[in-house]
Amino acid sequence: MPDKLMVEVAYALPEKQYLLRVTLEQGATVEEAIRASGLLELRTDIDLAKNKVGVYSRPVKLTDTVQDGDRVEIYRPLIADPKALRRQRAEKIGRQIISLFCRITV
Repeated sequence: MPDKLMVEVAYALPEKQYLLRVTLEQGATVEEAIRASGLLELRTDIDLAKNKVGVYSRPVKLTDTVQDGDRVEIYRPLIADPKALRRQRAEKIGRQIISLFCRITV
């Protein structure tokens, strides 16, 4: 079992993606990996109290330990509620159908 772990830390924005490799001691946590990556200094929009994190798209806690080869991901908050967006699209389509139906029956 190696003494060191190699972990990637990822943070993606629409215009730029960060993928940084860090070397950590065995037993290191997700939070330690993020701090070691230097992303918190590069990006002031990352707040570990608010941003969710994961390993390979699986949600994890900051206190979870990382394994050699893990990709730690920092997720951005959702801009809009997906359910609300679907509802708005459905209402818009419904209005279009009603409008079309009214033109046909007149």
